[in-house]
Amino acid sequence: MRPNLTAALWVLASIGCVTTAAAQATGMPSYNAPYRAFTRSEIGVSLSFPNGGGTAIEGVYRMASGKFDLGFRGGLFDPGGSGNAELLVGAEGRSRIVTHTEDFPLDGALVLGIGGHFASGANALIVPVGLSLGRRVDPKGSKISIVPYVQPTGFFTAGNGTSDFFFALGLGADFRLSPKFDARISAGLGDLEGVSISAVWLH
Repeated sequence: MRPNLTAALWVLASIGCVTTAAAQATGMPSYNAPYRAFTRSEIGVSLSFPNGGGTAIEGVYRMASGKFDLGFRGGLFDPGGSGNAELLVGAEGRSRIVTHTEDFPLDGALVLGIGGHFASGANALIVPVGLSLGRRVDPKGSKISIVPYVQPTGFFTAGNGTSDFFFALGLGADFRLSPKFDARISAGLGDLEGVSISAVWLH
């Protein structure tokens, strides 16, 4: 059964209207489609630009286990100016919990994570919990496929004697450019803002 093209294109169009996003396990604006693009594993690199300034670069690795997959990410965030560079470390799990039907056109996955960013005097733990909803679109006559999605996410943060709760609506799209390569972009609306792009090789 082909995707509900109207709903999928609405999500994709929404991405173009947004330039900000909220954080995931490492505090960077990288979200997840509702299902994996790979068979066994994937490896990639993610570049993020939080709204407060600075740039982060992270390596990403994911592996499959049935309907569940587990991902690890790590890298560095340079806040620019006189700020200290921060170490980013995180892990995310994703499990499909919704399959599209004639009445509901989207697939869904529960996304859980834990991680943080670490620097002298500025450590923070982040625990995101989100629901990713989307559907793969296969444009007629094209070898490229697209997975537009939304991911409402709540996340707890703790560090330096304080804790808080935030909420964000993540928007994203994964572009399958070849059987072995994905290009991805995510953005969103919420308490923390930024944008992220990724290049991922699939196995």
